[in-house]
Amino acid sequence: MIPDKATPQSTARAARQLLRAHRYGALSTLSKKFDGHPFGSITPYLVDHDGSLLILISALAEHTKNIQHDPRVSLITHNQEDSHIQTQGRITLVGSAALEPQRELAGKRYLRYFPEAQTYYDMPDFQFYRIVPQALRYIGGFGDIHWVKADRYQVPANTLAAEEDALLNRVNAARPASQGLVIGVDCDGYDLRFGERTVRHDFPSPALEAEQAQAMLQR
Repeated sequence: MIPDKATPQSTARAARQLLRAHRYGALSTLSKKFDGHPFGSITPYLVDHDGSLLILISALAEHTKNIQHDPRVSLITHNQEDSHIQTQGRITLVGSAALEPQRELAGKRYLRYFPEAQTYYDMPDFQFYRIVPQALRYIGGFGDIHWVKADRYQVPANTLAAEEDALLNRVNAARPASQGLVIGVDCDGYDLRFGERTVRHDFPSPALEAEQAQAMLQR
């Protein structure tokens, strides 16, 4: 059971921001071959608009076989630029994984973040799985440790999923290439690509519609 502790909404948003800031993590599944023993693998992931995670994995992979046998998973990621492992920010998501039925829609957004995955996406045995969070263990630093329940983690209602493509066209058309390409906008912030490097920028407060997000982008 998750301890019934009051978790401020600001902590839940900080957990989302930390998860969105990173591009890969250690995925743990329950081994079908070894009777439920934890099985770890490194997996790229994308946090979608609703806060769930999208992963692109092969049907031949061991973790995929495990998910198909038992959908319970966890994924941990951390501040990958901080050498102080024990005191840096990190987050563990506990949830369930399921095959994503809207492959093309998921692929359109995922490939903006991971263009190098195009070859895998074109292979028929690679499919998207969506991990829906049940709870998260958020560590913001020394002494800043919280359980974040799914209802707290839930993304506030917004229209950015439907408006993202048009918003990206507008903001990128108005930006010089030297300022980077905006590849994604969600209620918590936006992502800029400079060559092969992606940089995350958080909004000071949640953006609930495209006009609000665009105004924050242009500050």
